[in-house]
Amino acid sequence: MFKHPSREYDALDRILTAADGALRSLFAPARSSRPTPVPKAGAGPVETELTDAQRREAAGLMRVNHAGEIAAQALYHGQALVARNPRVREALIEAGREETDHLAWTQQRLAELDARRSFLDPVWYGGSFVIGLLAGLAGDRTILGFIEETERQVEGHLDSHLETLPKEDVRSRAIVEQMRSDEIAHGRRANELGAAALPLPVRKLMQATSRVMTRSAYWV
Repeated sequence: MFKHPSREYDALDRILTAADGALRSLFAPARSSRPTPVPKAGAGPVETELTDAQRREAAGLMRVNHAGEIAAQALYHGQALVARNPRVREALIEAGREETDHLAWTQQRLAELDARRSFLDPVWYGGSFVIGLLAGLAGDRTILGFIEETERQVEGHLDSHLETLPKEDVRSRAIVEQMRSDEIAHGRRANELGAAALPLPVRKLMQATSRVMTRSAYWV
């Protein structure tokens, strides 16, 4: 998906890389570089029989998480396309790899729950790519600020899922917990690299956009 950070790529290379990333995110099975998270000792049995209602709730929430990872892929692809600083581009590449893990884990969990992906995945991808591209054009510090704020909002979103997921669904909970840990690390890394604080109207717009996506993806 992303190319090796040690080599410089011209505009065509970056465009082709972005196109390849879009096709892989939307149409190819996601491949994880890390094992799927498993419940911690004492969290309950690895395999738990869920009621139909619990399965529907878990499926809806994991579909939202999968759609969020589709959007995350697009954000990183759009930002990496125009990032200028090699350190920033490398941070995007590394975070993008971990987001690909999240995509694979949520995709796998949806299959285990016999649930589908969101029909609106191409919409989430296209809109998020444009947002990432525009953020990137504003400069590398804005890219980092966008990452930091995005991950802060995602952390809150995942916290709410940990409160809502059926306690019996320890497999989904283990995935969400690891995703939350990774997102916190991404935001911290962006801050260390010099993230610029985003204006309040931009942060509010991001929150409103996130609400539209999460509420739609749960059902559609």
